[in-house]
Amino acid sequence: MSKRDYYEVLGVTRAATEVELKSTFRKLAMKYHPDKNPGDASAEVQFKEINEAYQVLSDGQKRAAYDKFGHAAFQGGGAGGGPGFGNEFGDFMSDIFDTFFGDARGGARQGRGGGGARERGADMRYNLEVTLEEAYRGHTANVTIPTSVSCEVCSGTGAKTGSKPRACPTCGGAGRVRAAQGFFSIERTCPNCHGRGEVIDDPCPNCQGAGRLTRERTLSVNIPAGVEDGTRIRITGEGEAGLRGGPSGDLYIFVGLKPHPFFQRDGADLFCQVPISLISAALGGEFTVPALDGADARVKVPEGTQTGRQFRLRGKGMTVLRSRDLGDLHIQVVVETPQNLTRRQRELLAEFERESSGATQPESSGFFSRVRDFFDGIGGSSRA
Repeated sequence: MSKRDYYEVLGVTRAATEVELKSTFRKLAMKYHPDKNPGDASAEVQFKEINEAYQVLSDGQKRAAYDKFGHAAFQGGGAGGGPGFGNEFGDFMSDIFDTFFGDARGGARQGRGGGGARERGADMRYNLEVTLEEAYRGHTANVTIPTSVSCEVCSGTGAKTGSKPRACPTCGGAGRVRAAQGFFSIERTCPNCHGRGEVIDDPCPNCQGAGRLTRERTLSVNIPAGVEDGTRIRITGEGEAGLRGGPSGDLYIFVGLKPHPFFQRDGADLFCQVPISLISAALGGEFTVPALDGADARVKVPEGTQTGRQFRLRGKGMTVLRSRDLGDLHIQVVVETPQNLTRRQRELLAEFERESSGATQPESSGFFSRVRDFFDGIGGSSRA
């Protein structure tokens, strides 16, 4: 009798995500579990078929091989693989990869050769946005994350209460088996326990033998003062729970800064633009700017201030990470041209224009004088 397509067994499409696969598997496993169907041989067969399909499709490498070659990728051994050369070669190449890159893959296969059942949980990432004010003074944020936690029913072993995993009879608990290939002796992952070194005869009904469940957790995260956009904070042991009692992975918090309506940040310095009136620019004056430390900063505007002039306030910028130093606040003024003038205001400005001279507006007077000289020079050259 030919094997059914694994996607058909689970009732999902070939584009199904890991989340969809896991959710569907859990529902089917609960439905056809032998404990819920005592004496029903067909339910037991379906339960084994569901487990076999999920073991392949939940593993990225196995799923890719299955999508390309179908059941032939495992040559008669189902999800576990049989003694066929194709499976041995695939395991052999995988083992070579693990030898060189095992640590970089998150230690998923650590602990082989004795107690290989415990696998480290995956690391997790959480993106957290904070305001500029929170980054200035530091902040404690509560984050809620969906993650895998150790099953409280079986204490992470994956075995039903009252039972426990036993050493794999194929590899004797080593998680590895040796096979002779001509002059070579090849060590590969045990096809029965998939390198764990243990097998579970009676899986925990609460976690279906995985030893962990998906739950939401709320954590308190300390954001240090002076944190910059893109800063990564590592929280050890707060990632996914390990398989069958293995150590948990780590949680990485990536901090992003929300745009501020007034300030722009460059390292420890802050920048902003402040509009001032034409009168204040001409006669001089002052204005106040709210600073992140809560105290208003007073800025004096000298007489004759032009658009674009910058004022620097020392120590009014951002906190420097892991330091007591403070950056500076740079303020650029923009002279605002009056609008919606009354008749009297227009008369006053016109009178001012008539009485003004080059001394009151040296930049514009000098510019137009230079322009006339330039074009007069061109005209004189052409006549010559």
